Amino acid sequence: MEDIHRRNFIKKLSLTGAVLSFPQTLAFGQKDQLNNPVSDFAKQLTPVGRILETKGYYVWCNSPIYDTDGNVHVFYSRWKEEFGMGGWIHKSEIAHAIADSPESPFEYVETILKPRPGLFDATTCHNPTIHFVDGKYCLFYMGNSNGKTNTKRIGLATADSLTGPWSLPDLPLLEVGPTGSWDDHCTTNPAFLKHPSGAYWLYYKSWNTMEYEQANGQKIRANRKYGLAIADNLESPYQKYDQNPVIDFSSEGNNKQLEDAYVWYEQGKIKLIARDMGFYGHDVGLYFESEDGIQWSNPKIAYYPVNHYATEPPAPKHLSRYGRLERPQLLMKNGKPEYLFTTSQGGKYMTASGFVLKINS
Repeated sequence: MEDIHRRNFIKKLSLTGAVLSFPQTLAFGQKDQLNNPVSDFAKQLTPVGRILETKGYYVWCNSPIYDTDGNVHVFYSRWKEEFGMGGWIHKSEIAHAIADSPESPFEYVETILKPRPGLFDATTCHNPTIHFVDGKYCLFYMGNSNGKTNTKRIGLATADSLTGPWSLPDLPLLEVGPTGSWDDHCTTNPAFLKHPSGAYWLYYKSWNTMEYEQANGQKIRANRKYGLAIADNLESPYQKYDQNPVIDFSSEGNNKQLEDAYVWYEQGKIKLIARDMGFYGHDVGLYFESEDGIQWSNPKIAYYPVNHYATEPPAPKHLSRYGRLERPQLLMKNGKPEYLFTTSQGGKYMTASGFVLKINS
């Protein structure tokens, strides 16, 4: 595949519950045993293990950040076990945990954001990603108001300290596109970057509500793609890039998609990792690079399934996504990724928990 889009530049991630192992099942050359291209990022990963295995809860979306004392804070989604895996869409809350280091046990501190009746996040609060921007802590997240996907919207909570208090938004940061557009269903899975130019870049996932027919005659609905919105100020209106979506696999056939992006700037390039939804498979991660954040390289493998890093019990019947690593988020240190925080079904209570890997640069 050529570059996903060739367009002009814009004009204006407790060791309980798993036996850990270093990667052995796949050869790490330029390609793996399935002939898929492997990123240097993937070659650097070694397992730490599961975190935040919480009795009575599913844990998802683990986003880490260091404080000024070197402690690690994680902002994560959780919902009660009684609602099953599907509880994320209508019963999720965003919680806060702290550890002395990335490889120490994380302890729950508090829930900082619960569904707020009457607002855009009335039924769920999910997808947190934490960043330190312009002297304040910024928690981008997704909320919905009817317990369904069509009201998912991106919001932004801010605080001067990781312990709060948090200023919560009344309105979403980014709305959907007009009916019939590629992003008319929702805005979700936020990935944020303060661009070297000083502008504020927000990548977001969306999909189309209505089925449409492609040039090859294939009909597609709900094909996940990524768009970009840009603002001059952190909390000012975000304007969508006029040639969105910037990452789009729909023309590849077989309804290939992606989700759960995380973006960062390193060594003069904009880099992005995401969960694959059919490009190479549904249980690996994707790694991209870009010179400008618009035109992206062909994706390579960013990470492998859980069984590449740990030996776990057989899959229980109630966990249909068992074995995947999802929602990749990075713990950055001095401008470089140090740990990959993900989430995975299973764990001590056979619900879901975080799963951490060290990046050995």
